[in-house]
Amino acid sequence: MTASSALSRRGFLGTSLLFVAGAAVACSSNPQETASAKGAKVTLTQWYHQYGEEGTQAAVKRYAEKFTKANPDIAVNVVWGADVSQYETKLNAALLGADAPDIFELGDFRAEMARKGQLEPLDDVYGSAKDGFNKADLDYLTVDGKLYGIKTIDDIMVLYYRKSMLKKAGVTPPTTFAELADAARKLTSGGAKGLFIGNDGIGDSPYLLAWSQGVDLIDGKKVVYADAAKSIGGLHDLHSDKSVLLGFTTDWYDPGAFNQGAAAMQWCGLWALPAVEKALGDDFGVVPWPAYDSAGKAVARLGGWTQAIHSKSKHVAEAKKYLRWLWVEQADIQIDWAVKYGFHVPPQAEVAAKTPELSKGAAKDAVAIANKNGISFPAEWTQAMQAEFIAAAADIAKGEGAEKALNKAQSKAQSDLDKQMG
Repeated sequence: MTASSALSRRGFLGTSLLFVAGAAVACSSNPQETASAKGAKVTLTQWYHQYGEEGTQAAVKRYAEKFTKANPDIAVNVVWGADVSQYETKLNAALLGADAPDIFELGDFRAEMARKGQLEPLDDVYGSAKDGFNKADLDYLTVDGKLYGIKTIDDIMVLYYRKSMLKKAGVTPPTTFAELADAARKLTSGGAKGLFIGNDGIGDSPYLLAWSQGVDLIDGKKVVYADAAKSIGGLHDLHSDKSVLLGFTTDWYDPGAFNQGAAAMQWCGLWALPAVEKALGDDFGVVPWPAYDSAGKAVARLGGWTQAIHSKSKHVAEAKKYLRWLWVEQADIQIDWAVKYGFHVPPQAEVAAKTPELSKGAAKDAVAIANKNGISFPAEWTQAMQAEFIAAAADIAKGEGAEKALNKAQSKAQSDLDKQMG
């Protein structure tokens, strides 16, 4: 499977492109199912998209079997379904029919699904453990005061920086946008650029710039990102300085540019950290995207997959019991799923703190960043909204006035939101 800044409504992760030593891993497309346990009174059907990491399919079957062993009346039929490019289409079709899964994954959680009555509220699944989950995840999965999903992994995105290159240029990791722009200029030397945010020079940056100014994309029933014209306008400065790497052989979600010294700083995900460590040893660090100014805030985007329950399932109580057992109570399984088949963060802070692979160095720093600075897209954000927003950001980078470009895009996004909200 492939990814780009426009792969899904949320860009990347949302969808989980998978990496081993910095290389994309392809997904197969043959659905497989596990047999129901003999003697069970209830059989739950649980859908997964096809992960590319070796061992994932065996792992989810093993989790289901462990649950049934402890709860012999409930079997779990794991359906290892379509690859990520086809999964959502097949899921949407299935949810309209008689054979919809009881439990399923969502790469992009959508508030519209909850408001249409397709998702079962899961507040009782969280129970007293709710406060232990990342707040950004809870905000993302809350619709009209109720929780409709539970994250299985958090993919935190951070700003990687090359220690030796920063030291040579006499700069420190940036804490404001002005410092980021200044550092990018000073670090642009010879064959290296100061900053890599994507081959298009845009990537996640418009979102990060808005959030770092303290402006969200949507506030209640209003699209408000045009309020961040000041910070998003900074894209023009970065491009005018020619300090942004463009058109590399791999994109922002792969650490190739950073590992090869083509950029001194790169926006990327925690999933890339093992490959970065292998290439650079300890000659790197991670920080959040810097606050726009002293009135702003440092931010880091959270992605990752969510599991939900179909509201029309005949076995809602049993499905809730399984999800609570799996994603709330079983710390060992949550750790296994997060770090044995990739490199992710368990969504519960207490579980993340118990994960040995996340207990030191840049990985530990990234977990702290996720807890303190993590932010997710609004659940109302759509593919159409994203396309208009990114197009406006690209125009701003080229020199169009930020207010004009953003207001034009925001007007179209507001129409989309109005339709969603009825």
